[in-house]
Amino acid sequence: MFLDDRGRRCAGLVTLPMNGPGTRARFVRRPEAPPGAFTVTPHDRTKALRAVALAVDECARRCREPLCGGELRLTGDIPVGLGMGSSTSDVIAAVRAVADAYGLRLPPGTVARLSVRAELASDPLMLGARPVLFAQREGRVLEVLGDALPPVVVVGCTLGGGGPVDTLSLPAPVHDDEDVRAYERLRALLRRAVATADPGLLGRVGTESARRAQRLLRHPEFDALVAIAGHTGAVGVQIAHSGTVAGLLFDPAAPGLPHRVERCRHDLEREGIPATRTFTTYTPTEEFMNGPAHRGIDRQAGPDTSGRPARVSALRDHEGRLGLGGRPPSARHRSGTAG
Repeated sequence: MFLDDRGRRCAGLVTLPMNGPGTRARFVRRPEAPPGAFTVTPHDRTKALRAVALAVDECARRCREPLCGGELRLTGDIPVGLGMGSSTSDVIAAVRAVADAYGLRLPPGTVARLSVRAELASDPLMLGARPVLFAQREGRVLEVLGDALPPVVVVGCTLGGGGPVDTLSLPAPVHDDEDVRAYERLRALLRRAVATADPGLLGRVGTESARRAQRLLRHPEFDALVAIAGHTGAVGVQIAHSGTVAGLLFDPAAPGLPHRVERCRHDLEREGIPATRTFTTYTPTEEFMNGPAHRGIDRQAGPDTSGRPARVSALRDHEGRLGLGGRPPSARHRSGTAG
């Protein structure tokens, strides 16, 4: 919980980018269908379906065309319910696909507004790769933190046995004045970490944020995660504020880094915490050490989880290239992607 430029309390988040998983959407307009008659495949992607209706209304108004129906098809490889932003990726890809069907490219701010309306909370995928403090329930940027996060190597893992989380079942967080002051202090530290490219300061912010989130998430593995970070020389930990994905953060300049990462993965497995992908914030087009994961498969269908913001903020166009600097990726006809 942060303060905006008017001093008003506002929920916000900063995304840790990971290249790779994403969603591809293809939308076909059906002018002969009644307005609002939309279908989606897989059928449980209700948030993407809402996004289509909102995007068609927006695009038809801009093009001065009558409303119509249509068909949306989604494919992707983001696991559902882990806090990796599967629903946000679906929604943004759907909005881009609809816009492409109308021959439009919507501004990122418009995509953000539609995304929040479709899923109540959204990750800032549509804004590019620059780190921002983003008001996920309002679709606006509270602060642009800089050009890039400090360089870190991230050893990813899943908590809670890797099962999905229904965030609707979590109690609503209550923040008092002390919480706001604490998060504003972390915001200032993160701003300095970005300005100085300081991995240690980034790790400190991530760990303290994760520790405060424990009051709500109550991950039983949290203490073990912090202990592993300590004895392997990690600079800190990060945990998705919804879902079960987490990571240990390492300074890439640390001596003996490959040994530290290997020991970290071994210790995670010993504690019953599945290690997943190891990646970096500074080489987003390549995997680090253990290669790609979840690549080339369609994810299993699962129920949408409300209020689950994304934790994968690298944008990809239809050939898998990164869309950087706030430039929306290109898209093939009637298709959209988000990763």
